[in-house]
Amino acid sequence: MSLPFENDDDFTYGTYLRIPELLSLQTCVSYDEGTGQPEHDEMLFIVIHQVYELWFKEVLHEVDHIVQLLGEDRISSAQHSLKRVLKIMKTMVSQVDVIETMTPAEFASFRSFLANASGFQSAQFRELEFALGIKDRVQLEWFAGTEGERLRRRHESPTVWDAFLHAIHRNGLPVPESALNRDVQEPIVENPELQAVLVDGFSDDGLANLVETLTDLDEGLQEWRYRHVMMVRRTIGTKHGTGGSDGAAYLATTLLKPAFPDLWAIRTAF
Repeated sequence: MSLPFENDDDFTYGTYLRIPELLSLQTCVSYDEGTGQPEHDEMLFIVIHQVYELWFKEVLHEVDHIVQLLGEDRISSAQHSLKRVLKIMKTMVSQVDVIETMTPAEFASFRSFLANASGFQSAQFRELEFALGIKDRVQLEWFAGTEGERLRRRHESPTVWDAFLHAIHRNGLPVPESALNRDVQEPIVENPELQAVLVDGFSDDGLANLVETLTDLDEGLQEWRYRHVMMVRRTIGTKHGTGGSDGAAYLATTLLKPAFPDLWAIRTAF
């Protein structure tokens, strides 16, 4: 494989990671009339959200790999990648601590400059939701162009949950047809018949470990949602979000809505 450099001496840490290009991407839009400079705290806001988008990119990369591994019945490898995603999600949650060092007044100093820009416009986070089975057709209308096409492909594709069900079915569990042949463009709903199969299969340590890891993933997503809601509430209270969104009020409606509801429903069976 040829590298885009004339010789090995040109291939450095900075060129490999495109550090100059990366550090040029933090462009503040606010303006402090007193100093003639951007508002101080806008840099933190940009950096932390760019970091989140990079983590979303990596999580999507891992999720696609997990679906492929499950399709090849490489259960142990899939579980290893799932654990990597869990570590990333823990890191994402912990980064909320950093942005919460910004007071409401500090955020207000540049908020008006954000105009219609809003975290609700993160196509990658919507892709992640779709990849995990949290699918809402209305969200498709929020995106156009390349982002819209990516999101539509995710909406039409099987999810991690579907890959999991087909993998355990091929490995001997009698997963009901209603679960195997569900419409992958619809949200995942509880299936009592499937729950009975999962409970019966829990005596297999391999299945039990995989189920618990998927439950950890679901819990990690819910933990991220909770911290995000509280961060928004702490920063802007009950105000509407940027871009006309409902802010914390909408985010609160997403709490306690698991991606894999059957994995939570079976807890009462033990």
